[in-house]
Amino acid sequence: MKPDTLVFSWGNPSRGDDALGPLFADAIEALQLPGVECLTDFQLQVEHALDLVGRKRVLFVDASMAADAPFSVKPLSARRDASFTTHAMTPEAILQVYTDTLDSEAPPAWLLGIRGEQWELGATPSRGALSNLEAAVRWGQTWLLARQ
Repeated sequence: MKPDTLVFSWGNPSRGDDALGPLFADAIEALQLPGVECLTDFQLQVEHALDLVGRKRVLFVDASMAADAPFSVKPLSARRDASFTTHAMTPEAILQVYTDTLDSEAPPAWLLGIRGEQWELGATPSRGALSNLEAAVRWGQTWLLARQ
């Protein structure tokens, strides 16, 4: 039986602040919250729609250039977009694939965007991004426990 909540993060740990999503998942996984599973990949792909099967809620997590510091959270809805045919799908497109493939409404989902500052190949996460990550993990722990 799958845990009710999926935390799905993505990013490239070799590209500076792009590591924020995977680092968030590592931190949440270390907390061993009941009913929470963390998955991480380099990017969202069509197959990830199947990871949503049997979930009651999903928190997508990624580094963001556009999020207000330290992070932003927004609810998501299934939506068909141009990313469907790329190797960099949006969370909304993943939800749409779920809906289309399973002929069922996707579980409720949110996007946590953690503000990043630098994205250079080979760089480590910036000090500011790590501070934003700490705030996001505190929020995430509270949110995940409150919604069980």
